[in-house]
Amino acid sequence: MIIIKSPDSIEDIPKDKIKIFLAGSIEVGLAEGWQELVAPKIAAAIECLATDERTIATDHFVLLNPRRDDWDSTWKQTRDDPQFRGQVTWELSSLQRADWILMYFDPATRSPISLLELGLHAGSGKLVVVCPDGFWRKGNVDIVCEFYGIVQRETLADACSYIVRQENGNY
Repeated sequence: MIIIKSPDSIEDIPKDKIKIFLAGSIEVGLAEGWQELVAPKIAAAIECLATDERTIATDHFVLLNPRRDDWDSTWKQTRDDPQFRGQVTWELSSLQRADWILMYFDPATRSPISLLELGLHAGSGKLVVVCPDGFWRKGNVDIVCEFYGIVQRETLADACSYIVRQENGNY
């Protein structure tokens, strides 16, 4: 499995790879590092497929992770700040290129940008959403998902399994 983190280039991803953008809660100090859990959960979901049913492998997947190792909270959140602009542009480009958008709302966060991204991509057919009880706008998220027919799963493991099963049927 290939993991690409912002700000690394997304330009050379082979077309035959399944690209999953890891959208959702990132608030440093509040959100758990859920993005690091996705690769092992995809691998486990593939392993759960019966041998005679399995046609997909972990090397079919590319995870697009916006959580930067070098994030600097002093960057001005304005379009004139080149570092901030680069981050936002990377995220928008990656969301567009993704085959799937796995979105997780951590109950310990507010996640306003994730809510924005949910609205931007609600009609895309690419979203799989995990919104646990306790998220401050869970009702809004649930209604948007219901209205647009967005797949919701209870856990990250369930969401990863859903994506793997859908993609396994395509191979």
